[in-house]
Amino acid sequence: MPMNRRQQIQLSPDEQAAFFRERKKAALATIDKDGFPHVVAMNYFARDGAFYMTSYGKAQKVVNIRRNPKVALMVESGDTYAELRGAMIRGHCEILEGLDAVKAAFESRAEAQSNPSPAQPGAVASAPKRVVLKIVPEKVISWDHRKLGGKY
Repeated sequence: MPMNRRQQIQLSPDEQAAFFRERKKAALATIDKDGFPHVVAMNYFARDGAFYMTSYGKAQKVVNIRRNPKVALMVESGDTYAELRGAMIRGHCEILEGLDAVKAAFESRAEAQSNPSPAQPGAVASAPKRVVLKIVPEKVISWDHRKLGGKY
C-alpha cells in the first residue's frame, strides 16, 4: 500500500529526538478560564520522553494548568513551505514544585541541548519562585516538508 503524504513527511522517532535536542523554544498552549487557548513561547528541553520547562508559579499559564492539565506544544523550524519541520505534542502537564526540582531542571536543560547555554543569572536568582512544568506526551504529530523534495 503506498504511503500517504502525512506518512511520507512524518519524522521518525530518531528524527524527532534529534529535532527536540536541536530546538530550544516551543509554543505552549494552555486553556484559560473562558476556554480559549493561551499560547506562550517557552524554552524547553526533552528528556526520557517528556518535555520540561520552568515558569514563575504565579504565571497565567501555571494557573491555567492547575485548572486543566491538558496542554499542547508546537516546536517548529523553517522559513519557506519546503523547509518546514515541526511537531505538535498533546499531553498532560504535571507541576513539579520546590527549589530542588527547579535547580535540577536548570542543570538538565544545559545537558540536554545540542548547543547548551548556561542558565541566566536572573533565572537562577528567581528559582525559589519558579516551578517545573513536565509535559508527558499522549500524541505527537510531526512533519518535515524537506522529505517532499520540493514536490507540494
